[in-house]
Amino acid sequence: QVQLVESGGGLVQPGGSLRLSCAASGSIFSIDPMGWYRQAPGKERELVARIISDGSTNYVDAVKGRFTISRDNAKKSVWLQMNSLKPEDTAVYYCNYRNGGGWDYWGRGTQVTVSS
Repeated sequence: QVQLVESGGGLVQPGGSLRLSCAASGSIFSIDPMGWYRQAPGKERELVARIISDGSTNYVDAVKGRFTISRDNAKKSVWLQMNSLKPEDTAVYYCNYRNGGGWDYWGRGTQVTVSS
């Protein structure tokens, strides 16, 4: 059984930074992708960033150049460094792991609020 626990969310002013962490346990394989999604009130959950085993990453256009995803397979952890935060980044951020069978595992989420 896979469990994902996020941390690092909070309230930050526009232009500020936050670093989200996701600690995984259970059957995590480095070959499988991990990522971060977010869901704002009244909106659908969207992919923010994903990283795969060779270190390749992809980002939603809205965060390119501001967010950086990283991963440590030995620690079964993934991080999301968020810089130059904007009010529109306000959302609940979820850690995701997709196994080789295409099954998605989710954390409970961490709230990020960008406001002055």
